[in-house]
Amino acid sequence: MTSISLRDRYAGTLLGLACGDALGGPVEFLTRDEIAARFPAGVNEFVGGGWLHLDPGEVTDDTQQALILAESLTTNGLDLDRFAAGLIAWFRSNPKDVGNTTRVALEALAAGAAPLDAGAVALAARGERSAAANGAVMRCAPVALRFRRDPDRLVRASLDSARVTHAEARASWGTVAVNQAIAYLLDGGAIADISAAAVVEIPNSEVREAVRDAARRQRGEVRSGGYVLETIGASFWSLLNTGSAREAIETAVAFGDDADSTGAVTGALAGAAYGASALPTIWVETVQFRERLASEAVRLLALSEREPEGEG
Repeated sequence: MTSISLRDRYAGTLLGLACGDALGGPVEFLTRDEIAARFPAGVNEFVGGGWLHLDPGEVTDDTQQALILAESLTTNGLDLDRFAAGLIAWFRSNPKDVGNTTRVALEALAAGAAPLDAGAVALAARGERSAAANGAVMRCAPVALRFRRDPDRLVRASLDSARVTHAEARASWGTVAVNQAIAYLLDGGAIADISAAAVVEIPNSEVREAVRDAARRQRGEVRSGGYVLETIGASFWSLLNTGSAREAIETAVAFGDDADSTGAVTGALAGAAYGASALPTIWVETVQFRERLASEAVRLLALSEREPEGEG
């Protein structure tokens, strides 16, 4: 096999996230049976449309928030004030879609709540069941790129970035699992072993079980709604049961329901595993924000290499 460069894996993570988002957005909220009937050969190109009336290659809130998070990762780490300000500005721009838990948190932020308090406001308003959503997991990948060489800071920044909107334990620890898996893949780790790498020192048993159970499930048992553990499970399943970046992303999107977020998380994992060069050229050339995403990947790689491994 041809060696995959670290730069290619970094670009693949962000571009894969966006491609999965853009591929899944037009079929969001369709069932897997509806998708199979409409797309007998699978969803394998950017078709546009859907309930958000997307253009082909247009991304949704998953990629938009991932970019805001990426741009908030600096030499000093995660700038929470910058992240919060970016989210508020995005929210006030009237985006096509804002998740329910995210909306409550951003309203609190806009009203003056501190960044690490806003997610708790949303949790109190919506309750643990509703707040265990995938709005933090779908955007979390840039943290893995920034802190690939510093596991402790990766965990802290993952949790902090989540808690700005999603303070529920499964939602926040889910970002740690995804980011630990991405960091492992960036370093050339075997796909077959990502489940063990993802759950290292994660105290939340439900997150650990969702990751570990993914490999053992049959396709018919996989769920892909907005519940964070479903998104994690479907994304890990899609990567573990396929043999290429394209196949993993297409498989994730074909599960339907919250297809853009499952596609985004799977795309980030697959991009880290296979690199940007493994993504279909037409996807990379068409996906929205491709130049910004590629630029952020280069910047985050440089930042990650600047500090000694394992030191804050």
